[in-house]
Amino acid sequence: MTARIISGNEIAKKVHAGVAGKVAAFRQTHSVAPGLAVVLVGDDPASHSYVRRKERACEEVGILTETINIDAGVSADHLEGVIAELNRDDRYHGILVQLPLPDHIDADAIIDGLDPLKDVDGLHAQNAGLLSLGKPRFVPATPLGVQRMLIEESVEVNGADVVIVGRSSLVGRPLAMLLTQRGEGANATVTMCHTGTRDIEFHTGRADILVAAAGFPNTVSADMIKEGAVVIDVGVSRVPDSSRRSGFRLT
Repeated sequence: MTARIISGNEIAKKVHAGVAGKVAAFRQTHSVAPGLAVVLVGDDPASHSYVRRKERACEEVGILTETINIDAGVSADHLEGVIAELNRDDRYHGILVQLPLPDHIDADAIIDGLDPLKDVDGLHAQNAGLLSLGKPRFVPATPLGVQRMLIEESVEVNGADVVIVGRSSLVGRPLAMLLTQRGEGANATVTMCHTGTRDIEFHTGRADILVAAAGFPNTVSADMIKEGAVVIDVGVSRVPDSSRRSGFRLT
């Protein structure tokens, strides 16, 4: 069977156009631009790359964005204070804390310090809880993007065996909750594989839909996938590459 490539770029263009229209309508109705504050701690090259992409995406659709750069040695108390100020700032309708944070910072505590109504990543305990109850308010962007791709490509999710490789709070877990709900692009039987999975090939080999979200390169290979399966790779890994100015490439 010849593989069919799903163009995420084309779907993204369609989504961007729709968001741009909603932003324009919001501006016209409220006489103000939607605002996003991004909190970036430290100098991790991958994090800076991700944030630049988010800034460009906001600019393309007309969303006001500001990145607050903070030194990696910041104290938890100071970072919590920054979050509290952003919660009160009416210019920002959404706040995004770029992860990972330095090891000495409790990321969960910082995320739960966000106003849950400004938590655009959907990671606050309140928003994660609503998703688990089938009452999603804010859903992390990557799981929502995976579901949108499946819907746009008319992939039958209802009743499908879906295997997700990875259990992060940003991708694997919320995607599992999203795809098991009733509704369009959902109602699947989901298995989540992780470092404790004894026979990952058994699970990936029976998947109708396989989502690779482990964050490590070469976790899934072609011989682990059954013929005709839909495979979506959302795992991003930083691989050393001396030909790049940054010294690495994202794959």
